Amino acid sequence: MSRLRIPINEKDHVQGNPETAKIVLVEYGDYQCPHCQHAFPLVKKFVEEYGDDVAFVFRNFPLTDSHEFAMSAATIAEASGNQGKFWEMHDLIYENQDQLSNEMLKECVKNLQLDFNKIENDINTGYIQDKIENDFEGGVRSGVNGTPSFFVNNQKWEDYDGTYDSFVELLN
Repeated sequence: MSRLRIPINEKDHVQGNPETAKIVLVEYGDYQCPHCQHAFPLVKKFVEEYGDDVAFVFRNFPLTDSHEFAMSAATIAEASGNQGKFWEMHDLIYENQDQLSNEMLKECVKNLQLDFNKIENDINTGYIQDKIENDFEGGVRSGVNGTPSFFVNNQKWEDYDGTYDSFVELLN
């Protein structure tokens, strides 16, 4: 069984407290992946319903060979994080995945009232690209070969079956 090779750190986007949660769920995801879009509301509901028992971390794993806008979406989400809106952008992208395009991403920036110039400047620094590449490389080192890939308490979770119940069973 594969282990999470890169520990959760200050560069990660985290919901909940990994120090006290019973379940620390790490997802390697691609914003254009239909399977990730399917998992999105299940993860969101699981985190909301079991708040103190669950910590959730999202890491980028854009499959650029098959998903034209995966890298753009990851870049915009990361840049939004620099304005304190990572999770809002994360959710907005998945909720509108069927319309994903560069134009749609610009609309998301407007909808969240983000500073577009700051977004562009942050993207141009290279830091965001490095973050995404580090997420991706950490995923490869941890045995990720597709999306979504989940790790539960540092172990690759092979039993995810696309149902909400599979998440709830983690607590049992």
